[in-house]
Amino acid sequence: MAFRSGTLDLDSCSKEGQILRCDKSMAGSIHFFIETVKPKDTVQCYRVRWDELEEHRLVEHVMSCSGSHWYGGAETRLQHWPVVLKGHQAPKPFITGDIHSNHEAFGGILERYWLSSNATAIKINDSVPFHLGWDETNKTLWFQARYDDSPYRPHPDNPHHVTLSYRVCVGHDVTSIHKYMVRRYFNKPNEVPSEAVFRQPIWSTKYLEAVNQERILKYASDIQKNGFNCSHLELYDTHTNYGEFDLDPIKFHNSSAMFQKLREDGFQVTLWTHPFVNYNSVNFGVGVERGLFVRVPGSQLPALVRWWNGIAGILDFTNPEARDWYASNLRTLKNKYGVVSFKFDAGETSYLPQQFSTFIPLQDPSTFTRRYTEMAIPFNDRAELRSGYQSQNISCFFRIIDRDSLWGYTLGLKSIIPTVLTISILGYQFILPDIIGGSTYSNLTGLPDRELYIRWLELSAFMPAMQFSLPPWHYDDEVVNIAKKFTALHEFLVAPRVLELAGEVLYTGDPIIRPLWWIATDDEAAYKIDSQFLIGDDLLVAPVLEPGKQERDIYLPAGRWRSYKGEYFDKGPVYLTDYPVDLDEVAYFVWSG
Repeated sequence: MAFRSGTLDLDSCSKEGQILRCDKSMAGSIHFFIETVKPKDTVQCYRVRWDELEEHRLVEHVMSCSGSHWYGGAETRLQHWPVVLKGHQAPKPFITGDIHSNHEAFGGILERYWLSSNATAIKINDSVPFHLGWDETNKTLWFQARYDDSPYRPHPDNPHHVTLSYRVCVGHDVTSIHKYMVRRYFNKPNEVPSEAVFRQPIWSTKYLEAVNQERILKYASDIQKNGFNCSHLELYDTHTNYGEFDLDPIKFHNSSAMFQKLREDGFQVTLWTHPFVNYNSVNFGVGVERGLFVRVPGSQLPALVRWWNGIAGILDFTNPEARDWYASNLRTLKNKYGVVSFKFDAGETSYLPQQFSTFIPLQDPSTFTRRYTEMAIPFNDRAELRSGYQSQNISCFFRIIDRDSLWGYTLGLKSIIPTVLTISILGYQFILPDIIGGSTYSNLTGLPDRELYIRWLELSAFMPAMQFSLPPWHYDDEVVNIAKKFTALHEFLVAPRVLELAGEVLYTGDPIIRPLWWIATDDEAAYKIDSQFLIGDDLLVAPVLEPGKQERDIYLPAGRWRSYKGEYFDKGPVYLTDYPVDLDEVAYFVWSG
């Protein structure tokens, strides 16, 4: 670690026991210390703190990443596992963002935590106005603290002084140090969400054309006619105006009858919700009158924001009255129609205005994300969130951001495993890998590429939960049969393992979906594999992620593995070159001792 914001004046330093203190740098007065802590025999930690006492100065430390592989940080648009440093990025605010609307942003799920293959973990303290940069040439990460030209706000009692503080812990191996950090520093869920969601797919109406009552009832009917199960039916975009808490009476002319019919047919139903109230909604006036919105600084006026469905005020979830109003409207919807939960969309700080004021001032803008995710707690059995910051204790499903209907790493099929592994390392274990086939259809049929859809379906079958929107019967009978095969495999092979691991998450925080290095900490090859994963320690999955392929290379760590075809491999770490995998197959292997 190099201290770029100033060289320590060693004459000002003193050592007392395990603490080294310094009072000056070559740039001015500081408070600096490094404390060595040994919380257990196999772990040694270093608490580092640099207080800059000169006004309008920043603190910047630079960490070398050469010689090891790094994981963690945030969901990103171009997701790699391990982290890949591209180009030169000056330090920018490390806050939640929508990577669809801002390609360079950090994503909606984010934590100040990194882990390396050399058994080192770093956790930046919550109070730091933290900015992250990097340099590909020198293979360095830049940790910077500043308030100038930043969305972070200083504490009113200490408005001019900047602090960078963090903890570095070193352990015996990467898995054991991660386990220590998660148990010591991460929130954990207090219950497991609905078992049905782990076992049976969610069906979302998001990508149905012109959603209305008749189309929803037909969609539900088609699910059953084609022989599929359903954990719940997720109704998307059903409102008259965005910000009103009722269904569009034109699209849904007899909504109570629709919900009654769905219940009679055995469907549990959830509804889509979000934190926006559009300016043309009747609730906009209510929000202005009652002060429910994020405001223009120094004013009672709402600070308007643009989102993907218009211009709106955004509810201020630091305000108890706004929280109560929003929760009350959701409860009314739930009771009126008998819905079981909600899909909570957005929540990223990128939907806050550039200048804003909240009921309780936000020193860290990402606290807004945390406050929004708390709104899901009363509905967490089947709730869905797509943003999270210090939200691991919210016992609902966290969905990775919408994928595009592409094969590659930029929000395509290949990005799913790196993204799921990343947010697992950040402590989010009940994961939805977005809808099967992705969200953008660009070919002449208006559908995702058929082979892409099939391979996406197969990968999803080995995730904690599955989610359809575009149904398989829009293709052909072969796709329907493959979908039936893999929803059954998910229910009877994958879900029991996932549910067992989900129960352990409450106490350990350990990932359900694990990287290969989890069980092979001395294996350099395992640190670089981003197209395979483990469910627990004993089920290894290697899906096909390339177009036109019915074979793939597979890496098996040391041990005895039995393939889904009944073959045994027990010679120690082994590459299986061009291992045959038909279009209706996923290669998977079970640890057998």
